[in-house]
Amino acid sequence: MKRLLTSVGVAVLAAAASVLVAAAPAEAAVGLHISGRNIVEANGQNFIMRGVNHEHVWFTGQTRAFADIKAAGANTVRVVLGSGKRWGPSTDVADVITLCKQNRLICVLEVHDTTGYGEDAAAATLDEAVNYWISQKNALVGQENYVVINIGNEPIGNTNAGQWTAATTAAIQKMRTNGFQHLLMVDAPNWGQDWQYVMRDNAATILGADTQRNTVLSIHMYDVFNTAASIRDYLDRFSNNGWPLVIGEFGWQRSSNNVDDLTLVAEAQARGLGYLGWSWAGNNDPYLDMTVNFDPTQLTTWGLRLINGVNGLKATAKEATIFGGTPSPSASASPRPSASPSASPSPSASPRPSTSPSASPPPGGRACTATYAVVGQWPGGFQADVRVTAGSAAITGWTLTWTFANGQTVTQAWSATVTSSGAAVTARNMSYNGSLAAGAGTTFGFLGSHTGTNAVPTVTCTAS
Repeated sequence: MKRLLTSVGVAVLAAAASVLVAAAPAEAAVGLHISGRNIVEANGQNFIMRGVNHEHVWFTGQTRAFADIKAAGANTVRVVLGSGKRWGPSTDVADVITLCKQNRLICVLEVHDTTGYGEDAAAATLDEAVNYWISQKNALVGQENYVVINIGNEPIGNTNAGQWTAATTAAIQKMRTNGFQHLLMVDAPNWGQDWQYVMRDNAATILGADTQRNTVLSIHMYDVFNTAASIRDYLDRFSNNGWPLVIGEFGWQRSSNNVDDLTLVAEAQARGLGYLGWSWAGNNDPYLDMTVNFDPTQLTTWGLRLINGVNGLKATAKEATIFGGTPSPSASASPRPSASPSASPSPSASPRPSTSPSASPPPGGRACTATYAVVGQWPGGFQADVRVTAGSAAITGWTLTWTFANGQTVTQAWSATVTSSGAAVTARNMSYNGSLAAGAGTTFGFLGSHTGTNAVPTVTCTAS
């Protein structure tokens, strides 16, 4: 990603009292629009984004990526464009929209030049981004069923993040004054991560600034959101106030400092929130690339997690009804995640997740359970996710044991200390995920090798 992933010491500010925006339907809404806190299509059917970011402006020749992203299960692609201030200008907007429609993908178009304004001297302003959209208006008008305009990527850095509110308000109003009726998406400041809570605390102001009440807020979740608690707290603020939100970018928890992606996708699924992973390829970084050199047959660990995971694209994405897909459930109807992942069918060659609840812990240990799921498999290798859940009492630590029956071995693990002795495997909690409240859970994962059969083992959980 041509971006700055800023690590910050999160300074928790007192949350300002929020005013609930009236959940009135968008005025004269056409195409995709907001209803309450949901995105709906013109026919009123709920649409939950499940997709991938594609770095189009830097790789304009990689048009095959649209078909590959669709084949990966996505119903949406967020396309990186340039306004000409730093990259581009992207004058192929009509062609991009055609590629989206040909591949039955909803198209989120974003101007990337605004990234980190105020901290990055080369960045464009949101007003300059709006001028770009005006220059492309002929390609956009009439595409409201298919296109969401994400006015500017991560439009303010960490310097004077408070300027975001006025700049975003003005940008939305200028878009409407110039006749755009599209669903608008606006990114948070702090390089998209909103760690100073400017977007959260001014959400009502921003949503109210849109005369069509047709704006969705977008949070980018990277290292600021490296715990389940931080993710749930942030999302709760929006859910409780009825504010429309999508997770416009996120990576995966390669180390304990990175975003807790497994909690993120589970919470998004439970709440009916859209999510768009960064990115298909082009970063030359295994933390951010889902494929190796845009090759869909070479999925990275990140790609396997997002595409084939329990709450990933193939398990949860519903094609937009404008393309003939079946409706997505409403957010209010979405169930909370259970301790055990569901085994949703997958159209890919990879097996659908296999699960095996653990046996009860031996007498003397506090109750905990574990669920083992194969979330991706390829010749000679596989990826597994394991969820640990406390029982009716809080625990301060956990140890899992299992024995492979088919010669499998663990080659790399994250969010747990995993050791092996022959076929016997032991996994112990890290310092940050051992303490679990009653009924709470945590997840770790690993890569493994196999030579054919890859049976799911029985996992035993012992808690302290």
